[in-house]
Amino acid sequence: MLKLAWRNIWRKRGRSLFTALAVALVVIFSIFYSGLVGGIRNAFFTSLVSTGGHIQIHPQNYRDARDFGDTLIRNAAHVNASVSSVLPANTDFVEVLQTGGLLEGSNGRSRGVALVGLRQPANLRETFIKDYVVEGRLPNDNDVEGIALGAALARSLKVSLGDTVYMYASGTEGYGAAAYTVLGLLETPNSQATAYTSLLAAQELAAPDSVSRVEIHLADFKKISDNENLPLVKTQVEKTLTSEYSVETWDEVNPELKGYLDLIGPASLIFTLVFFILAGLVVMNTVYLSIIERVREFGVMMALGLSRWKVMLMVFYESLLLCGTGAVFGGIIGGLILWRTSQQGLSLPIPEDFQLPGTLYTSVTIKRMFIIVLFVFITGIFAALWPARTAGRLEPVEAMRFTA
Repeated sequence: MLKLAWRNIWRKRGRSLFTALAVALVVIFSIFYSGLVGGIRNAFFTSLVSTGGHIQIHPQNYRDARDFGDTLIRNAAHVNASVSSVLPANTDFVEVLQTGGLLEGSNGRSRGVALVGLRQPANLRETFIKDYVVEGRLPNDNDVEGIALGAALARSLKVSLGDTVYMYASGTEGYGAAAYTVLGLLETPNSQATAYTSLLAAQELAAPDSVSRVEIHLADFKKISDNENLPLVKTQVEKTLTSEYSVETWDEVNPELKGYLDLIGPASLIFTLVFFILAGLVVMNTVYLSIIERVREFGVMMALGLSRWKVMLMVFYESLLLCGTGAVFGGIIGGLILWRTSQQGLSLPIPEDFQLPGTLYTSVTIKRMFIIVLFVFITGIFAALWPARTAGRLEPVEAMRFTA
């Protein structure tokens, strides 16, 4: 029956080729689109963890703290030493002190800002500069007089490189006020209300020898699929610390963004399914027309003893073979495109607000490829339902008398 079905679908070569091509195009699109979605999810993941780390350590109940002192880690060096004993050697630690306050330019214009003091390893500092600094530079680790402003914040204050700005952070434990020279401008996700100094400068201003959080950056966790192993790392970190600390993964720190990333996958599957439905309609039309053209032939075959179920099975085979042929060619071409774009990247005009790199590297999981294959199979089955039912209901005598 399979051999007969293969012969039947190529009786009308032009129509069958067009149908197989339609399926192939849908498969190519599905593979590329899945790879693009995977690349976007990985890029979002990389962007999030590059600015906040894979895991963050805070004081316990820091979210509900009313006093500024309750949001501080007093012994960050001890915390780093304890945690590093259970983490890989290539793990990086970033110490951050963040405080709110009022930033004023020399022209009298002022804005409420979040001041972030950073101490980063050299490799993460270089990445941060490459991704976010658009003009000038970041303050050095020992610089207590320099500041880098979000570009939107600088425009609001009407200040530029070399200008002096004044920071007021009342209710803190440091000097509470300081003058800084603008050294750089940055485009960050919150560039309209964020300023960056060295950790030392922020400590002088707000909290000597203290930090708000310690960020753990895991060099081996590069894709969002690696996130499955992150809870285990979190548990190991928690075991090295006392109950006075809170350990959170990046998705616990950013639950809204995690929810958005989780939504991208199902939404893309629905979009892909719509295209497979359209391809299924093309396949169904081709198989149905093939049946109408062979009604008398079916009548003869059934009169000679071919059962209705075998007739229906042959129609299912024809639909599956059409889908399978298109899927094989589409899979080869789509796989080559995916491999090329995963190696060389794909340049896309992504708006700056998304904070994604201009070049995306496509990525697709085995699970997503399996779903595409499953869609092809389901398309072949459902496209054959109506034509197979039509063929199975034919009466041999009436079919042999049929004229199209």
